Amino acid sequence: MAENSKVLLVEDSKFLRMANERALSKAGFEVSTAADGEEALKVAGDKLPDIILLDMLLPKLSGPDVLKALKANPATRGIPVIVLTSLSQKNEEKLLSEGAAAYFEKSTLELDKSSDRLAAAVETVLRQVNHQKSLARRLQALAAGAGH
Repeated sequence: MAENSKVLLVEDSKFLRMANERALSKAGFEVSTAADGEEALKVAGDKLPDIILLDMLLPKLSGPDVLKALKANPATRGIPVIVLTSLSQKNEEKLLSEGAAAYFEKSTLELDKSSDRLAAAVETVLRQVNHQKSLARRLQALAAGAGH
């Protein structure tokens, strides 16, 4: 599934951005990056990635503001967003209600393991989204067939 799936990684930490970009590329994803919220919105609109990994603490425009802007824009509304944060999980429910597809807590684990877990989380969300789209297409086909 990772082959040719486009990921936008939004992370202001150069070290984490490079490490996660390397891990995601190694897992077969085509990775674009952004270092701040404004750049994230521009790249998302230009590239229309399959999934966005969004850090919450960003310069210029915060992660929650980026999430709201992505979900308000018809062109990017359907792109699943995995929230990346080092904040406590008490924010998870709020972020999910605002449109995040999943929540990934930045770990204090060894970075390689954390990056591998992140790639696995991306795979899982993309699989779920593709399954939902497939079900929706089947339901539309059934509804169209029932109308005749």
